[in-house]
Amino acid sequence: MINSMNSAVLDNDQVSEDTLLEGRVRIRQPREGYRAAIDPVLLAAAVPAKPKQKVLDAGAGVGTVSLCLAARVSGVAITAIEKNPILAALAAENAALNSVKFDVVEGDITALPKEITPGTFDHVMANPPYLPETHGHPSPHDIKRAATREAEVGIEGWVTCAHTALKHKGTFTLIHRADRLDTILVVLSQGFGDIGVFPLWPKSADNAGAALDAKRVIIRARKGVSSPLRLLPGLILHEADGAYTPAAEQILRGGAEITI
Repeated sequence: MINSMNSAVLDNDQVSEDTLLEGRVRIRQPREGYRAAIDPVLLAAAVPAKPKQKVLDAGAGVGTVSLCLAARVSGVAITAIEKNPILAALAAENAALNSVKFDVVEGDITALPKEITPGTFDHVMANPPYLPETHGHPSPHDIKRAATREAEVGIEGWVTCAHTALKHKGTFTLIHRADRLDTILVVLSQGFGDIGVFPLWPKSADNAGAALDAKRVIIRARKGVSSPLRLLPGLILHEADGAYTPAAEQILRGGAEITI
């Protein structure tokens, strides 16, 4: 499905191979630019997919979220769409590296390719760029800039993509900055309901001596329903010494599900 595979290959010294979920997921990713950390693992853990259901990974990068979801839910049918040909080629390579079958489509979320049939997906998952286009100084690295900073596509474009791809009552799950929550909720209110907000707390008030603001939130919403918004307790990520809490360990290393 990737038309520009041959022109999108990086040299081996430009790519590193890393692992997630205690080695159950292997990813090849560019050494420079955006590199996967814990956000895609947390996002995949929050997608309520079941075997044989269809999932769209919107803006898939090198396929990290897809691979983490497939490691937890066997038999899920994933389609990954990625605009950057280098990352799309690596996503296809990573699927083979992990012996996981999912389709990689090189394309733009704002104009879904013909391979992605509207209204057919049970779930859409996304890790959109967090920063507005006008925020600070953009990275000089093309891949990192595209992964972290909105350009021609704001949060409205990601929500529209999800709404177009999803079945009625299908779920859209995304991870984003907590300080963008007001904007996201306004956009989601048009066409989505049963919105669950799951904060990711850096440390507990007991451990830190004072409550620390959540920097990230996971948000899940359902297409075409009118149930009210839900604010959940969320997850405390770190102990006082910086180690992961037992609950975070179960998700980030053990592959446990996040219930929203």
